[in-house]
Amino acid sequence: MKVALVYNLKKNSTSGSASGEPPPDFYAECDDLETIEAIQSALAEFHQVSLVEADEEAIEKLRADRPDVVFNVAEGLWGAAREAQFPALFELLRLPYTGSDPVTLALCLDKSRTKEILGAHGIPTPQFRIAESVDDLRRIVASHGALPAPGKPVLKFPLIVKPLSEGSSKGIVNSSVVRNESELASEINRVLSLYHEPAIVEEFLPGREFTVALIGNGDDLRVLPIVEILFDSLPPGAHPIYSFEAKWVWDTSDKPLEIFRCPATVDADLELDIESVCLRAWDALRLRDWARIDVRCDASGRPQVIEVNPLPGILPQPEQNSCFPKAARAAGLSYNATVRRILDSACARLGLGARGGAVAPPAHFSLR
Repeated sequence: MKVALVYNLKKNSTSGSASGEPPPDFYAECDDLETIEAIQSALAEFHQVSLVEADEEAIEKLRADRPDVVFNVAEGLWGAAREAQFPALFELLRLPYTGSDPVTLALCLDKSRTKEILGAHGIPTPQFRIAESVDDLRRIVASHGALPAPGKPVLKFPLIVKPLSEGSSKGIVNSSVVRNESELASEINRVLSLYHEPAIVEEFLPGREFTVALIGNGDDLRVLPIVEILFDSLPPGAHPIYSFEAKWVWDTSDKPLEIFRCPATVDADLELDIESVCLRAWDALRLRDWARIDVRCDASGRPQVIEVNPLPGILPQPEQNSCFPKAARAAGLSYNATVRRILDSACARLGLGARGGAVAPPAHFSLR
């Protein structure tokens, strides 16, 4: 089968804060060459693979190549719906592809829209507000006699401030956790000036944090072993969050942080609660083929969804702290088998024959 691997290559980015300049973590969501080559190698065991960078020339390359299916890891570079751009292009060209559709990808990149859908389905997620300027401050926090807008919560400290439409922990740094109005104003300003987009302000949950990889569709959807994030491995003084520093600065291939435990050490009730909330989120957001969902427990130990990633990272080396392949390895799937399972899931959904890529699920997979 002819498979086109469509990707964005990670490049160096200069630090910028002036209007129109990209932030220093601009390319953080994109894949490095080692990852692209590893995915290509996994697919090439059974298929003819072509590489197509997700740039302005991609449409002509895809028209010329006419692959049977696209393996999509393209993050896009510009705009609040950038992850949806290339899947929309695939649909324009009538090319089948792996992963979620453009609507789901656009909704999941906008953290507020994700949370609104979760809330409408009764799926627990932290209370939040959107800040488009620092003038929104007193409408967000419970102080100075502030009253919420109709249907909007007043939030209580501590809070966490994030860019509204970024992934890979972009814009989430140690100072993102705030405990007073001064810190909140500073963080809102930082997000607005660096990312040129609104900030989302959420109530900060104090409990344990987990990330959950899911793969498949329908009756074949599987929850891979749960990964727990161990914040006691962070440097002294760091807030207990999986920040950009924790993901990309403090954690390196040469000296990886001991930040994950997989499978997570959880009792049966908590494991069931985490799996249940993730499966409900999967259905509510109409995810397909593969995704990773981050959950964090509140003060009562109840898991709440904090992020949904329908296009998760998949770094190839075991020493790299990449959660999706880490969970897959814990389930007995090699890196190559994981990549092929994603393709096979899409092919089964699309009615295409993957011819040779299928791998039987390990018996200890959680069943939906």
